[in-house]
Amino acid sequence: MATVETKPEQDTPVLKRHVGVVGLLFASVGSIIGSGWLFGALNASQEAGPAAIVSWLFGAILILLIALCYAELGTMFPLSGGVVRFPHMAFGNFASFTSGWITYVAVGTTAPIEVEAALQYGTQYADFTTKHMMGGEPVYTLTPLGYAAAVVLMAVFVVINYYGVRWFARINNALVSWKLFIILLVIVAFFIAAFHGENFTSHGFTPSGWHGVFTAIATSGIVFSYLGFRQGIELAGETDNPKRNVPLAVIGSVLITAVIYILLQVAFIGALEPSTLTSSGGWAKLSFANDFGPLAALATLLGMGWLAVLLYIDAIVSPGDTGLIYTTVTSRISFAMARNGNAPKALGRTSHRGAPVIGLVLAFVIGLIAFLPFPSWQQLVGFITSATVLSFASGPLVLAALRKQVPDAERPFRLPGGHAVPFLAFWGSNLIVYWSGWQTDWKLMVAVLIGFVLLGIFSVTGVLRGQSLDFRAGLWVLPWLGALTLVSWLGDYDGGLGVIGFGTAIPVLFLVSLGIYVMAYRMRLPDEQARAYIEETTHEAAVEEHQLQS
Repeated sequence: MATVETKPEQDTPVLKRHVGVVGLLFASVGSIIGSGWLFGALNASQEAGPAAIVSWLFGAILILLIALCYAELGTMFPLSGGVVRFPHMAFGNFASFTSGWITYVAVGTTAPIEVEAALQYGTQYADFTTKHMMGGEPVYTLTPLGYAAAVVLMAVFVVINYYGVRWFARINNALVSWKLFIILLVIVAFFIAAFHGENFTSHGFTPSGWHGVFTAIATSGIVFSYLGFRQGIELAGETDNPKRNVPLAVIGSVLITAVIYILLQVAFIGALEPSTLTSSGGWAKLSFANDFGPLAALATLLGMGWLAVLLYIDAIVSPGDTGLIYTTVTSRISFAMARNGNAPKALGRTSHRGAPVIGLVLAFVIGLIAFLPFPSWQQLVGFITSATVLSFASGPLVLAALRKQVPDAERPFRLPGGHAVPFLAFWGSNLIVYWSGWQTDWKLMVAVLIGFVLLGIFSVTGVLRGQSLDFRAGLWVLPWLGALTLVSWLGDYDGGLGVIGFGTAIPVLFLVSLGIYVMAYRMRLPDEQARAYIEETTHEAAVEEHQLQS
């Protein structure tokens, strides 16, 4: 591929390269350790029993497969908003718009869910949420006071981000250090306070069978708890040494948090008083008093009131930090879509501080809107999980295509194994979406259809600035989403018809994934067109680098 020659341009948007290896790793780890761990141990136990340990392990493996694909892509092209920009290089505008829209839906609703988590735990001190029963399960929804507090927290995220990524990195490093300390303290304290080995077998290791194990992966907050690895990709254009820092941040964050989460799940199960489990009626009905904060409630039962206080404090700090990160990322996604040419150009402008101001304001507005149909953590977690994994699924396809389109491009980190890992990552992504269940998936597909309507409006009104949609190269998107919708509807997860059973769905989705993988690989952009899009996309990064060195 030809070297890009550039000249400084005074009006080119600039994102500052102020994030080092520790900052990038902490951005990923800090985003991963958000609200998921505060609820995941209890939710996974209810769904899978002691086999929740296996669910956390399988979830980590599936996410690591995806992360490995993005580690190669992120070092090839260290661009802010890379998850959106990569499909543009390999498949053109239609595929990149679809991926970008799904990604934006996912990240734009993540800051709100973190705010909801913080306020749910904060109910210990003020009436931020109120308890309702939905489908026989308790759900805590925002009160008027909770809505007011949510608006303030979302505004704080925007203000911090406005002052640039340097200040964000400084604040985030301190917050992540606190978060790591608290979660490790909880694990050690639970192990020391009590460990009842009989809890792992007394009511069965897999009380809900393997169906429950896989359901827990998608719906209990397990996959949701790992999703923050993407920050190493999204902020790749703002780190000082992407070739070294991006693989360390992406892979390291998943491995570190997998160990932490599995230890937490073991400690949680072992610390439960066996009589509490029996009186609840087994794992599926396990509950505590003050169940808006399960870990703090367990700490209180174990006589560690001091730990419960720390957990209530951390339940504000941890989700708040992750909400801060995702406000950053939401603005970077809209920035990347604008630079791709498939979103309004104004979203690609930055301030003199390097912050995409209009993108930050839009992230704030989207967050406030999300509180209306999803006023509780429990109502939003499955949707975000499915949407985020669906947005990741294009990464393995892009990796396979680019290896053919630009085989000689520099790859500081090259994933071994040919097509094996990319295909497994794509298949795993589709499985996670399926395990989320029909009641989640149909809502997600409606959101995707809204995106296609917006694409039509953008085309008619000239937002796309006369660009070709590259529809043929991205045609695989339609049968992929259609097949996922059909299999979910026919499946036996959360409201599906049950035509396709648990054992049948896995091979069915294997065949679907294989067919779409081959279709996307063959329909990729011609090599010359792909190189042109790569040149166009990386041109801006080259100009930014020149300005930063000047």
